[in-house]
Parts: sequence; C-alpha cells; structure tokens
Amino acid sequence: MKADILLGLQWGDEGKGKIVDVLAPRYHIITRFQGGPNAGHTIEFDKKKFILHTIPSGIFYPDTINIIGNGVIIDPYILNNEIENLHNHTVRTDKNLLISRKAHLILPTHRMLDAAYEHAKGNAKIGSTLKGIGPTYTDKTARLGLRIGNVGRTDFFQRYQDLKQRHLLLIQSLGLDHQNFKIEGFTLDDYEQKWFASLEVIKSLEKIDCEYYINKALNNNKSVLAEGAQGTMLDIDYGSYPFVTSSNTITAGVCTGLGIAPSRVGEVFGIVKAYATRVGSGPFPTEQDNEEGNILREHGHEYGSTTGRPRRCGWLDLVALKYAIMLNGVTKLFMTKADVLNTFTTIKVGVKYNLNGQHIEHIPFEASYENLEPVYKEFKGWQSDITNIKKSADIPKRLTEYISFIEKEVNVKFGIISVGPDRNQTILL
Repeated sequence: MKADILLGLQWGDEGKGKIVDVLAPRYHIITRFQGGPNAGHTIEFDKKKFILHTIPSGIFYPDTINIIGNGVIIDPYILNNEIENLHNHTVRTDKNLLISRKAHLILPTHRMLDAAYEHAKGNAKIGSTLKGIGPTYTDKTARLGLRIGNVGRTDFFQRYQDLKQRHLLLIQSLGLDHQNFKIEGFTLDDYEQKWFASLEVIKSLEKIDCEYYINKALNNNKSVLAEGAQGTMLDIDYGSYPFVTSSNTITAGVCTGLGIAPSRVGEVFGIVKAYATRVGSGPFPTEQDNEEGNILREHGHEYGSTTGRPRRCGWLDLVALKYAIMLNGVTKLFMTKADVLNTFTTIKVGVKYNLNGQHIEHIPFEASYENLEPVYKEFKGWQSDITNIKKSADIPKRLTEYISFIEKEVNVKFGIISVGPDRNQTILL
C-alpha cells in the first residue's frame, strides 16, 4: 500500500480541510505532516462549522485514525482548546487521535520571539501569524527544541526554563524589554500557566513512533492520506522566499514529516481555488487590488481562519499552478470555490508574465523582488448559481470550458469541483 497526499497548490487557504473531510471515509488513517497552528482548516456539515489548527481533518469519523506527525509543531494550549471544542460538539478524540513523540513543542516564548522578530523588521515584515512557528522550527534545526517525547521526563522543566531564558535574552538583544513588550491578548505569565495545564491533556493522548506506525500500517494494507498545511508557494525552499512559512509544504515534506520513503508515495491530490488568494506580504502577480478583488473577498469570505485578516485576492495564476504541479508530482486536481465566480461577466487567468519586456512562462529567482506583470486570457462567466449542483452533467457550459482549459494547460485532470463550503456541495467528476 502507498500513502496518498493532499496539499495546496497556491498560497494556502485552498480549502484543504473540506476536501480531506470529503475523502476521509475512504481512508483508515489521516495524518498531518508539517506546519502548526498557523493552519486553519475549515469543515462545515449539518449546519456546524469547525476550524482545525493542529488536528487532522478526518477527526469527525470515529473509525478513522488521525495522527499528528513528527513534522508538525504543537502549541499544547491551542491543541487543548481544539480538543475541548470538539468534545463540546460530541466529537471524541480519545480513541482516534495519536501524536508523534518526535513532534516539537511551541513554547510561550516562541510566540514572543515571533512577534519580536516581526516588530524588528518594521516595513519588511513578512506577515507572520505570530503563533511561534518560525522560532520553533529555528530551535528544531538548531537542535535546541523540546519534543512531545520529552514531556513527563524528569529534566523537562529544567530544559524548558533554559530554553525560555535563551528566548528572553534574544528578545532583549533586539532592543526590547520582554516584560513590557506587548502582544495583543497575550501575557507570558498567563499563557505559561495555561500552557503547562494543557500539557496534562498531551500526556493523556496516545503517543507513537510515527515512522514505525505509518510504515506498519502501509505494510498491513491500511490506506493513508497525508494532509498538508499552507500551500506550495509558501514552501521554505521553493516558495516566494523570504515571504514563506518555515516548513516544506510540498510532497517531499511528507517523507521527512512522517518517516516514509519516496517509493511509498501514491496519488498526489493538488487543491487549487478557482481564483487565487494570499495572506500577508510577498509577491502576488495576479492580485486585484480593486473592485474585482473586493468582490472575490466578500463573495468568498476571504478572511483568515487563523488570524481574521482580510486576504489579498486575484485571478488564477497558471504559471504558478504549473510550477506547483511540477514540484509536487500532482496526479489529480481538485478545484474549490468555483461558486465565488458565479456573478462575474468576465473571468481572467494569468497565462504568462511580462518581466522587463520579455514574456516568460516560469517563475524566475527575481520573482521575490521584481514586479511580474501578468498576461491574461479572458473567459466569459457562467453567471448562474452553481451551489446546488450535484452532478457533473449539470455544470454550466462556460464553467466546463474554464475547467477544460486549465486541464489542457497543466496536463492534469480535475477529480472534484467544490461549489460551496458544506461537505455536500461537492461534485465528483
């Protein structure tokens, strides 16, 4: 058996949570392999709405095992709140949520460091979610981090204190007084108390050696779906650096994030919005900072599920999409939020860039600091409500033409078209 992968092909927020929820009944195991509570995967069904930051999106199916893999970083307080919210809605986690011993912990002072680094950058800030993601991954690669397996050991508290003091000295080195450095809704003493109380919940979860567990499951013909967070264009190596996240969001990240060999990768499902969005700073060639962008934002409810910040909105970028498909080895595409384009008379797609007077169809190194002017192809909109469509035969002709054009350009077929936020608003092609 091989593990299938589902990941975002844009700048995150593609609707991964909903699609994982739709696919989950087909799999024995759903597992997160990277990222942390900077993720916000939204699932809607039965007039209920859930936002998951750390827990895999298969948690609503009691017979599906959900694993937080070793490539994920965990804030115990945020995870505890997530678990409590699920329990309040009669969704249990005590039997089907497992956690890797090798997953790293986000300390309260990691969050302070995150804010301090952003503050120090001034106008050059990257738009961090301020969840402590970057500093935690920094400590991981510097071999300083604390892991789930360290919790409960006799030296844990001392190691925690040593790392905390290191962080406070770093904040001081940035010219900031940690005692007076304010983060909205956060004070160190208060958060620290909640953090340590939440560690008791961590202790009650079943801990595993993820690499052995996953490989044994595959050997026993168990089906596995790896759920990505963020998106390809935010990958630490291949995204629009430095305006990226701190982990590998692409297919290759699954191997290190779960402990499986490349030969054990099966299908790669790539999710793409019918348009494009981005949160925070960084290049976004097809951005529409105008009325069209405002319509996309309002019709698509494009506000961050983690931060609440308004997302930047624009047209689909085929150059970036082809790049993401190449990096990930995508075998099947899923389109989300096609319904957001219902009212447009004209829909545009960026098919190439103009860089210093030259037309190019690749993402150059200069993309992080040069303005890439998109060259568009226009399509007539379908101008009809598609939110209640259940069968592919009922898809409007102009939407079919839009889908077919993308498929031909990228040489990958679509398998799902999402026409609304609810799990039932999904067309299987």
